[in-house]
Amino acid sequence: MKKYSLKKILNDVKKGVRKNFQASLTIIGFFIFWQIIVVFFQIPQFILPSPLDALEHLFIPQESANYSWMLHISTTLYEIALSFIVTATVGILLAIVISWSRLIKDIMMPFFIFINSLPTIAIAPIILLWMGYGIKTNILIAFLVSFFPVVINTIAGLNSVEDDLLDLVRYLHGSKLQIFIKIRIPNSLPYIFSGLKIGSTMCIVGAIVGEFIASDKGLGYIIINSQFTMNTPPIFSALIVISIAGALLYGLVTLLEKLIMPWREIQTTNQ
Repeated sequence: MKKYSLKKILNDVKKGVRKNFQASLTIIGFFIFWQIIVVFFQIPQFILPSPLDALEHLFIPQESANYSWMLHISTTLYEIALSFIVTATVGILLAIVISWSRLIKDIMMPFFIFINSLPTIAIAPIILLWMGYGIKTNILIAFLVSFFPVVINTIAGLNSVEDDLLDLVRYLHGSKLQIFIKIRIPNSLPYIFSGLKIGSTMCIVGAIVGEFIASDKGLGYIIINSQFTMNTPPIFSALIVISIAGALLYGLVTLLEKLIMPWREIQTTNQ
């Protein structure tokens, strides 16, 4: 048994390394292709800077725009992390409350659909007037952008249990709370993680939109400020950091999914 477990662990490690290596090669190839295109066609820097120019602005202080990159990066990462935690917690709890009672669902769902249908860029100025500049405003905007997919996917998972199984548990005098804890919530885990994967990317979009409108620091602020000064390289530097942050957060959710649902990985492998 121990030998089998060790062998399985080694195989999983090899698969993970192979996938990460392939992904890394794809990303490196993209940056090389980007560099070649810029150099070969001699594209002006203000139109499309090369990756080396973008990284140079990121790591080497520039006289034209000497941004405090660590401050701006840490601010954006903090907003993304906190907004994702709030989105995951509140979204899952709201979905459970909505699924608990049909009456609650009929009352709350139209309200959530109404909120989600409002363009975030349109209501962001109103949020700014109410809450002012700061991280709280950006986190709230990120939450409003990303919570709906988490709620909808979780509700779908909670309601996807087979009726025969529910009838059997009720026949055995299982309570509503027991049905939720032992059947509905475990059954909804794949749906929850699907919603969290979508929410992880939407949190980043929401945080950057918030920084466009209601912040004097962060990567979104750098993008807007560089646009006004027609300084293109810092924009691409910020975009590179944002894309890396998005990939890391998505990978973290995927890793958490594998740890909480190891049986799903086994089913996928067998198929």
